[in-house]
Order: sequence, then structure tokens, then C-alpha cells
Amino acid sequence: MKRLVTAVAALALAAGCSRNDGPPVVATDVVVTAPAAGMPMAAGYLRIGNRSGSDIRITRVSSPEFGAVEMHETIIEDGVARMRAIPALEIANGDTMVFEPGGKHLMLMQPFGEPRAITLNFYSGDELLLSIGADFTAAME
Repeated sequence: MKRLVTAVAALALAAGCSRNDGPPVVATDVVVTAPAAGMPMAAGYLRIGNRSGSDIRITRVSSPEFGAVEMHETIIEDGVARMRAIPALEIANGDTMVFEPGGKHLMLMQPFGEPRAITLNFYSGDELLLSIGADFTAAME
């Protein structure tokens, strides 16, 4: 059975804030699926909005509750859905990147327990910490 973990809060990237109308980078709608029975991985979905005034680049994703976290994308090749790793992801200023089922997503592998935090690491050296709630909601089919 798959369960969902929903974000309690998405914290904004504070460093380098050059605008007064809100945080420069914001993650919202963060959802992490719990691993299915017998499976060593979960998936993460979210929206990342960039209002920083310049393009940003995510170069690494990590979590202390998982052995590895990677950005992936589902692509269709010869009528077959396949996943491929995304080594780095650029988000243009003013754009929102959507991580969703069937598209870009996070692969959270080798869980150590309930997820509590995921960190997005940017090329600039800045980080965006996503705090994941402990509440599990209804099953996903």
C-alpha cells in the first residue's frame, strides 16, 4: 500500500534575496509517497517557483532519511515509459518547475525511516530545505 507524506511547510531560500515581494525561491505542494511493500524507494512531487531575478540550477538533492535521492524524468521511448536521471535542473527566472507523476520527480531510495526533510542544493551553494510532515494520508492507487 502506498501512503503519502504531505509537507508541513516549505521553507524559502533566504540567501541572495534581492526582492521585497517575497522569497526568491519557493517550494510548494510537496508530497512524498511512502515506499510500496517490498520496494526500496519512494517518489517525491513538488512545485518550485523561481522569483530570484536570475536563473537557478539545482545540482543535488539529499535527505538524511534516504540512502540516495535523485531527480528523474519519465520519458516515452518507442511507446514505453522509461525513467532517466536528471544530473542538474535549471529553472529560469519567473518560471515554476513542476515535479509530478509521469514527469519530473524525485526518486528517494533506501529509506531509513519516515521522511522528515529533503534538501535541494543549488549550483550557487544555496540550499532549500523542505520539511516533510509526519502525518500519513490516504493510500494512492
